[in-house]
Amino acid sequence: MHFRCHGCGATVDAARLWPFRCPQARTGDDIDHVLMAEPPDAAFPRGAEQNPFLRYRTPLSPYRLARAAGLSDAAWSEIVAELDAALVAVDGRGFRITPMSEQTRLAAALGMKDSLWVKDETGNVSGSHKARHLMGVMLYLRVLEVAKLPAGHALRSRRLAIASCGNAALAAAVIARAADWPLDVFIPPDAGAAVKQSLQNLGARITVCERRAGETGDPCVLRFRESVAQGAIPFGVQGTENGLAVEGAHTLAFEMAEEFGRIGIAPDALFVQVGGGALASALAQGFALAYARGVLAKMPKLIAVQTASCAPLARAWNKLDGLDLTEAARHRSRFMWPWETPPASLASGILDYETYDWWAVAEGMRASGGRPVVVDENTIARAHDLAHRLTGINASATGTAGLAGALGLAGNQGSIALIFSGVER
Repeated sequence: MHFRCHGCGATVDAARLWPFRCPQARTGDDIDHVLMAEPPDAAFPRGAEQNPFLRYRTPLSPYRLARAAGLSDAAWSEIVAELDAALVAVDGRGFRITPMSEQTRLAAALGMKDSLWVKDETGNVSGSHKARHLMGVMLYLRVLEVAKLPAGHALRSRRLAIASCGNAALAAAVIARAADWPLDVFIPPDAGAAVKQSLQNLGARITVCERRAGETGDPCVLRFRESVAQGAIPFGVQGTENGLAVEGAHTLAFEMAEEFGRIGIAPDALFVQVGGGALASALAQGFALAYARGVLAKMPKLIAVQTASCAPLARAWNKLDGLDLTEAARHRSRFMWPWETPPASLASGILDYETYDWWAVAEGMRASGGRPVVVDENTIARAHDLAHRLTGINASATGTAGLAGALGLAGNQGSIALIFSGVER
C-alpha cells in the first residue's frame, strides 16, 4: 500500500513508514508536499452496513493495507467494531450514515427553480464531519498495531497532536479517548470556554498558543509542528501534515453519491465551506471516484466558499489563471501563503490562515468546472438564520457557510448540494 507525493513524486510504503508528511519535504523548498494513497482498483462498494467505515471499506487505504498485511475482512470489521463501541461509550454515538434531505423551503427562499439538498453532519461523532477524517487516521494506526507492521513499532510511546480551535479538536479528543491514546491539543487564546472544558473532560492536554514576535501564520499550527518534530503523531485534519487525514472523509462523498445515484439525481453544484481545505478536497476526490465508477451521471461543480475576512484559496485561484497545476505544486509560495491580517468572522471555524489542502481543492474545482466564492459577514449571518429557521438543523455559522456561498453567487446554479456540519454549541 503506497502513497505518492503530488509535489515531488516521492513514494512511501505505508507498512514501513508513516504516510503522514512527505519524507522529502524540506523547510524552504517551496514544494507543495502532500502524500496521497494510490487509487483503488475495486468497483464502488455496494454494501448494506450502516457504519461507513464498513460499508465503504474497500477503497480506503487502511483497509487495503490490512488485507495486504494478511488481515482478513473479519479482522477489519473487528477493529472498526471495537473502536465504534468505544465511541458510543465516550460520545454516546458511533459512526452511522448521516441523513441527506431535499430542502424545498430553503430552495424557495433562495429563489431556486431546482432542488436543494442538505447533508446533515451535526449528528455525527462529536457533532461534525471532522471525526471522519480522524477515524481514517486512527484505523491506520490500529492496523499497524494489529498486523504488527514495521511502521507500528513503539507507536503507543508517542502522543497524538492536533492544532484546532473547535470541532477538529473535539473530534480528535473523542477518538483519542475511545482508542485510549494520549492527546495534545494546541488551541488559540480565544477558543471557547465550552470547548476547553469538553477537551479537559475528555482527557486532552491543552496548550494555548500565543503569537510569538515575528511569526507569520497560525501559532497553533506552528506549535503543533514543533510537537510532531519532537515525536508526536500528527492527528489533525491538514493533508500537508498527514496524508491520511483527507481520506477518511471520502466516506461523506460516498454516502452522498450513493444516495444521489439511488434517487437518480446528479446535483449541478456542490457548495463547500473551506478553511484548511480538507473537507473540500475529500469531497472532490470522493465524488470523482464515484463518478468514475458510474455512480453519478456527472460531477457537480465544486464551489469553495470562504469569508472576506480570510480567503487565501480565492487569492491562490486568481493567481493560477490557467497555469499548470503540476508546476504550481513546485512553487507553492507563489500561490499560497499565510493571510496577513488576523481574521474575524461569525464562521470562525474556516478562518485558517492558509488553505493547507489548496492544491487538491483547486484540482477539484478545475476538473468539475467550479470556482471559489468569497462572502461577506451579512451573507454569513443570513445563511445561518435561514438554515435554522427553514431546516431545523442546529448547525453553527461555520457549518452553514456553504449556504452563504449559494446566497452570494448570483445567477441560476441549477440543483445544489450542501453540507451542514458543526453543531451549534
